[in-house]
Amino acid sequence: MSTIFTQIVEGEIPARIVYEDETTVAFLDANPLAPGHTLVIPKDEYERLNDVPADVATDLYDTIHRLVPVVEDVVDADATTVAFNNGEEAGQEVPHVHCHIVPRFEGDGGGPIHAIAGEVPDLDDDELDAIAADIESEA
Repeated sequence: MSTIFTQIVEGEIPARIVYEDETTVAFLDANPLAPGHTLVIPKDEYERLNDVPADVATDLYDTIHRLVPVVEDVVDADATTVAFNNGEEAGQEVPHVHCHIVPRFEGDGGGPIHAIAGEVPDLDDDELDAIAADIESEA
């Protein structure tokens, strides 16, 4: 069963496509958080960011990089929040990698990315050092 995004790529479901190249497609979110809210996806289905091959990830970022200033300009946004929900627990509703370009406006009531986490953990320096060392050794 293909995702709704794959069905958009294949033309089975209509969408307001704003950009397309060989490996990526971008379209307006059907349930926008702001005017111009755009989704950028790889055409092939990958559930999580770590599933996306490096060359496709490069293409995906190139498309995001191209579209952010265009979206901001078209809707006269002051800024954008650019984000991925990577996994169901992070709020990913469609199991197909997608980047949200959400235009932001002064006084829009939205918060920074730090506002999504709920209760912030209280980590001491030793815990932070251990986490940093583990990530560095695996990267």
